[in-house]
Amino acid sequence: MLSDGWQLTEDVDEFLARAGDFLRSRPGRHVMTLTWAERLRTRGAAAFGGEGQVFGVLERAGEVHAAFHRLTPRALCLTPLTPEQADTLAAHLVALGHPLPSVSADHGTATAFAEAWQRHTGATPKIRDTRLRLYRLGTLTPPEPMPAGRGRLLGERDHEQVMYWCGEFAKAVGEDVTIDARSWAGTRYADKRYTLWETPDGTPVSIAGMNPLIGGQIQVDIVYTPAHLRGHGYAGAVTAEVSRAALAAGAKDVVLFADRSNPTSNALYQRLGYRTLTDWATYDFALAAPDGG
Repeated sequence: MLSDGWQLTEDVDEFLARAGDFLRSRPGRHVMTLTWAERLRTRGAAAFGGEGQVFGVLERAGEVHAAFHRLTPRALCLTPLTPEQADTLAAHLVALGHPLPSVSADHGTATAFAEAWQRHTGATPKIRDTRLRLYRLGTLTPPEPMPAGRGRLLGERDHEQVMYWCGEFAKAVGEDVTIDARSWAGTRYADKRYTLWETPDGTPVSIAGMNPLIGGQIQVDIVYTPAHLRGHGYAGAVTAEVSRAALAAGAKDVVLFADRSNPTSNALYQRLGYRTLTDWATYDFALAAPDGG
């Protein structure tokens, strides 16, 4: 037990027993912690090359106010925090000797924690990414007209196709990951269900994935169309199809992240019925250079 109500544990089941209801109460804003807690519960830290896992819950008078997770050595990921909560958490992690390479959260929380971490450690925060915007689906509005072709779920027989598309997506977004038959199970792509859009002659032209149903919510993650096939409405069609599949799977909420610097994709998601929930940010921490005297 930490002072001011923060409690840390390495046991994901204990974490979910304490924080599960809180996380599910606002699943959109808590999507990253919900998703990774479930991944670590079912597959363990070693499946993702991690050295361990730690979870935190801010609880006062029996009520949970915030939570975090971290897969070592990756970023600390936070639910929304007030500046006071961010400062208290930073102070506790410093006191416990927890080094941090980075923090990831909604923009306000990430900024508040980065400033607090600098105050307590002297580490200089450097913003790495402010491009991500989190959307939540309102009323699904499929494109009209849809491009020629059809959407279909991909199954086991499509495994090679799925790995190829995910590899192309990872390269397109600059993700440093190897995707092949050997590495597949240790990637974040392995637990998704994929929908493909194909032309009338069966040529695959666009793919979208969705994470498992967690806390009544499904995250659409990934959407990818090869550059030479863009501009034909395939991304809109496959996003509509995977969104419909998410709703059919029982999702009360459907969310997705989009790159704010890409006006085409943001406009597309908004036409389909997605509405802005929050913006996301990641800060890296670098220790201040020693004074050379």
